[in-house]
Amino acid sequence: MRIIVMSDTHGNYPQALKACQQAEPFDLVIHLGDGGDDVDVLSHCLDREVIHVAGNCDHGSKAPRELIRECAGKRLLLLHGDQYRVKRGLQDLERHASALGVDAVLFGHTHCAAVVPLSGMLFVNPGTLIKTGSANTFAILEIGPSGIDASLHEIDPSL
Repeated sequence: MRIIVMSDTHGNYPQALKACQQAEPFDLVIHLGDGGDDVDVLSHCLDREVIHVAGNCDHGSKAPRELIRECAGKRLLLLHGDQYRVKRGLQDLERHASALGVDAVLFGHTHCAAVVPLSGMLFVNPGTLIKTGSANTFAILEIGPSGIDASLHEIDPSL
């Protein structure tokens, strides 16, 4: 299973659509918050499922703040991250994820892309696709018989 993971688009749905174009083929899109309106555009334009959680800037969103989703037999924790103070480190989020028994944690909020193995789990922050970002990044999560692999990608300016 191949999943596009993005976060913190903050109204920059053209970059989100470019990420999808660049990542083809894929099975699913996960948006980790701060871009609720962008999720609506993605859902309308793509013929694949778009799963999302609300971020701290998604005022009035009816999306959950946190979600556990099973994909290809792996449990993924999806959240924005602000509620676990991820800008100060991953300790609180690591404790929470360990208690839930998930295989991977997908989070945003910091605008800093990272893939970090921690306590037997994979922590993935896809970065940001905000217009003013110096690097517009997203992640691709691949889940197969050998486990979960994550890679970070910058938007190709030629698209």
